[in-house]
Amino acid sequence: MNINIDGLDIHYIDEGEGPVCLFLHGWGSSCDAYRGVITAIKGNYRCIAIDFPGFGKSQIMDAPWGLDDYTSLVKKFCSALELGDPIIFGHSHGGRVALKIAAEKILRPQKMVLFDAAGLIPKKSLKTRVRARSFKIIKGFCTLPGLKKPCAGLLERARNYYGSADYNAAPPVLRQTLVSLVNTDLRDILEKIEASTLLIWGENDTATPLADAKIIESKIKDCGLYVIENAGHWSFVEYPGIAVAAVKSFLGVR
Repeated sequence: MNINIDGLDIHYIDEGEGPVCLFLHGWGSSCDAYRGVITAIKGNYRCIAIDFPGFGKSQIMDAPWGLDDYTSLVKKFCSALELGDPIIFGHSHGGRVALKIAAEKILRPQKMVLFDAAGLIPKKSLKTRVRARSFKIIKGFCTLPGLKKPCAGLLERARNYYGSADYNAAPPVLRQTLVSLVNTDLRDILEKIEASTLLIWGENDTATPLADAKIIESKIKDCGLYVIENAGHWSFVEYPGIAVAAVKSFLGVR
């Protein structure tokens, strides 16, 4: 299915009947990442999963976005489909969006399920700081007057060398969006969240470390953390049976 929001064609899936669950995917992913969870609960819930702009089958935006653009999109999407205040599921970047939505009362979900959610700026290692500084020096040199054009190839190679896999795989508009998102820290607003929240996290997640989950758990009033042993950043995909069992228990689904 597709819907036009602010001139963007947004793809989504809509399956099942009952109270609404809204699924927000992670960076570089799509609504299809939630197929296993949706299949498990759509007998009891109406499951709606959206493709964010530039991912899956949704149209890419013309200019870089910030986190507020994502929360606005979700709000307008829910209003257009008359979804009210759904239960929100979020993975990684989708979790970041969900945290912002709940904290700022953009929507008022009674419950949230967050898988390996982003939203905190982790403490950077010395190696990471050195790499970032090295790239800034190269970028500064390559963008000096008269050097931008002849150094374009060097700058692109530097981006490929120093940038993350997500950054390098993205077109320019999404690269700039990603930079904005990863430099947004939500820890100071988490205490405003009233939704009953279940965190499901991979023990070995390196993208959003388990330490982040413990911070989020400590700041949300009604929050529980379920750690999946040996799992990484895609815990609910790596161990679907365990993740689905935790979700069903949280939602009261037999």
